[in-house]
Amino acid sequence: MYWEQQTSPQIAQLDKNIPVVLPIAAIEQHGGHLPLATDRMIGEHFCREIDKKLPDQVLILPTISVGCSEHHTEFAGSLSIQHSTMLYQLTDIANCVVKYGFRNLVILNSHGGNQAIAGTFLEIFGFRNPQCRVVVITWWKIALAQLKKLNESGQGGAGHAGEFETSLMLLIAPDLVQQDQIGKKTNIPTFDWAEGDLLTGGKAGLYRTMKAMTPSGVYGDATYGSKKKGKKITKVVVKALRKILMDLYEA
Repeated sequence: MYWEQQTSPQIAQLDKNIPVVLPIAAIEQHGGHLPLATDRMIGEHFCREIDKKLPDQVLILPTISVGCSEHHTEFAGSLSIQHSTMLYQLTDIANCVVKYGFRNLVILNSHGGNQAIAGTFLEIFGFRNPQCRVVVITWWKIALAQLKKLNESGQGGAGHAGEFETSLMLLIAPDLVQQDQIGKKTNIPTFDWAEGDLLTGGKAGLYRTMKAMTPSGVYGDATYGSKKKGKKITKVVVKALRKILMDLYEA
C-alpha cells in the first residue's frame, strides 16, 4: 500500500503493526550513461516489488528524492541537501508516522551518501521513541553474500553507476540508459585500506569527492551490467527485504 493513495480514515483504521517504509534516495550524476534519478528509481523499484508481495502488510511513504550528494556536485545536474536538512526531514516525517500510532518504521536507503545521517537518525529517533522499532536498510547491504556471487567485475566494479546500478536500470528503465556511453571503469586508486565499492567497503574511511575518485563520475565497471543481472539482484534484495518487514510485522 502507498501512504498517499489512502484516505485519512483508511490510514486511521490500518493495523498499526504494519511496517511503514520511507525510501530515501538522491538526484545526482551517474556518469554519462545513467539518469540523475537512478538512486530514486532503484529505491522505488524495490518498493514496487515488495508491494506486490506484501500488498496489505507494508505501507510505503513518498520518497525523499534529494539526498546528501555534495561530493557529486562537481558534475552538472547533481542536487544536494545538507545533512542537517535530511535529519530534519526524516525526523519530521517519522514524528507524523508515530503520531498516528504506527510502531514499525523502516528507512530504505538507495544512496551511499545518506548512510551516515541515516545512522544518526536511527540513534536519535530510536532513543526518543522506545515504543517503536526503527530500522535503517541500505539495499546492497541486506543481501551482501548473495550479491557478491553475482559480481563479475571484481573489486571496485560494483560501485557508483557500475555493474549493479547499471544492471538494475537496464531492467527498470532501459530507455533512459545511454548504452553507447557505457565504458570501462575509470577508478582512481588510493590507499589499499580505503579501496571499496558497494560490496567491499574499505577498512577505513577516506573522504574524496566523486571527481577525485573517478573523472567519468562512474566508480565501477558498467560494461558488466545486464537486464538479466538486474532481475537476479532484484530477486535477492526483495527476498531479504521481505524477511525484515515480515519479522517486524509478526513480532
